Amino acid sequence: MIDFSFLDKEQIFGENRLEIFKEYGTKAAITDFSILLGVRVEDDSFVKDIQQLNMRAGDWWTKTPSSGDAYVVNSRGCGTWFDVSKRYSGARPAFPYSSIQSISSNGVRGVNGIKNILYGEYPQTIVDEEYSCELEMAYNNKSLRTTGKKYTTDSVQAQSINTCFRARTYTEYEYNGSKYIRVVGNINCYGKILSDGRTIKRGKVSAKAYWVAVEPIKWLVDEKNDVALSEKIIFSGVQFQNKRDYKGNFNKTDIKQFMDNLFAKEIVSSKDEIFVDEENNDLESDDVSTNMIELENPYKFNLDSVTEDNIIKGCIKSSVPVFLHGASSEGKSARVKQIDPKLVKLSLAGITPEKLNGRSVYNSVKDIMEDKKPTWLERLEEICASEPDLNHILFLDELSNALPSIQGMVYHLVLDREVNDRWKLPDNARIVLAGNEMKDSLAANKVVEPLFNRCAHVYIKTDLKDWLVWASENRLHPSIISFMIYTKGKYLRSKFDGEKPNADPRKWEMVSKVLYKAKKPEMIRALVGEKITHEFCKFCNQKIISLGDVLNGNYDHIYLNSLDVQAIYAIIVELCKVDIDKVKLVRDFLNYFGEDYVNVFDLIYCFDSKEKMDIISEMKINKKVKKK
Repeated sequence: MIDFSFLDKEQIFGENRLEIFKEYGTKAAITDFSILLGVRVEDDSFVKDIQQLNMRAGDWWTKTPSSGDAYVVNSRGCGTWFDVSKRYSGARPAFPYSSIQSISSNGVRGVNGIKNILYGEYPQTIVDEEYSCELEMAYNNKSLRTTGKKYTTDSVQAQSINTCFRARTYTEYEYNGSKYIRVVGNINCYGKILSDGRTIKRGKVSAKAYWVAVEPIKWLVDEKNDVALSEKIIFSGVQFQNKRDYKGNFNKTDIKQFMDNLFAKEIVSSKDEIFVDEENNDLESDDVSTNMIELENPYKFNLDSVTEDNIIKGCIKSSVPVFLHGASSEGKSARVKQIDPKLVKLSLAGITPEKLNGRSVYNSVKDIMEDKKPTWLERLEEICASEPDLNHILFLDELSNALPSIQGMVYHLVLDREVNDRWKLPDNARIVLAGNEMKDSLAANKVVEPLFNRCAHVYIKTDLKDWLVWASENRLHPSIISFMIYTKGKYLRSKFDGEKPNADPRKWEMVSKVLYKAKKPEMIRALVGEKITHEFCKFCNQKIISLGDVLNGNYDHIYLNSLDVQAIYAIIVELCKVDIDKVKLVRDFLNYFGEDYVNVFDLIYCFDSKEKMDIISEMKINKKVKKK
């Protein structure tokens, strides 16, 4: 679980303050949800940053102490001291960026050079009045669906000082593909203006319901100092500490407990499964507990979801043999190679016992037979000895294609970590096995039960999203990437029958080489078969306008309106030839067909070019600013 904290005074105002504040300033925009929860807001104080235009500014906590108070950055961006028992300040959580680096692939760099990432989601922006009425009607008709997820806040009035945390939960609803919560009761911000211009009026508290959209949380990253800070004040209304005796022990404060036990878990996206809310029991008003939950699970487990790669790395770290299952070309070897570039690989299909277990050699001087280590073991020992603090992998590939006798030898190697009952594997050696399923290979044998039961098992199947990332990084021909996006991965793989060529995720790399060199799509039938080749050629054989025509405006809208989806995708491939200084003209042209086509162009055009990605990111940000 992410270790959330607050920044200290020196990180914000000090001589060596974070780059974030040098570029964005110290004023922070505040979400509508935080306003509803009671944060102090001055209606004439706005954040003037290019990305936060028209957003109101609020007060936010730091963790710097002074005589029982805590240092706060107010809505004017100035520092002041504030009573820790009061609930008027909001929170800008921070955490080590390195703790999510492996799972956050959605970072973009802003025009000011600060990296922005999206991680987690939380209620943030008020829904306009007209759409709120539609949501309220659906709520009253019991036609809303719940996601099974809730968000927790403090139900105590903002002005209360001597009252401890009392939890209030808000149910998350799904409607038309988006997620919302319904805020009703205990609203502490009469007279405050929300982002849609509405003023919260005084009156019967329960008479008014506000609908708030659940949105991704944007974080500003200072990579040098390994800090990610929420762009906005993301929640409020929680006491920093109930007793005014704060002396810098931030990990023991009430607000830290709130972030660890509730906030950190609740920002994780809800599951895909949606439940119909049959009861509609207005949980927002009634589901209030008397005490804050402060205990973690008793075993201190991290119960977050994990990927196949997480499991593989966890097994390697734990010295548990792991068996990777999957059809040929699913990238099993590539995944392992990425973890350990120095791995020692043995292909078990057709291997002889001597190559696996070593052989006996006659010593004529001593007139005896001597056992000689297999060469792979000598190589593994050398690598492990050169880097004793690192784990290195013995990768036993094509296990299911190995003879039963060879599988028996591998069983003893896995069970005893010993070769030929003589030589132990190095302590920092780890075993990873891989093989095809019986249905995916005509030459596959069933893995013997004792060996199967001595391994952890990971089943790998490459999806289109992962493949597109790999294809871009390996610069596969743009026509292939465009074809796959257009067909939604329908032809990424085809069934192998041992008689005709079939397609698979790796085979398209061979297709790419042929297209780059020969430039004759009909030739790929030798690689992926007649049917897929026909569909690919049909996709590529579109009569399209050239890059020159687009740049010079040699087209009319009657022609553009006559184009079908295939033709537009083919045009995208042609337009990827554009020079970087004219890319804006191309993107503006594609915007005529819709933003989705512009995004496809961006994906194919950028490949792994950081320069192009930075320029495209800047264009997107500038477009958003102009809209505001």
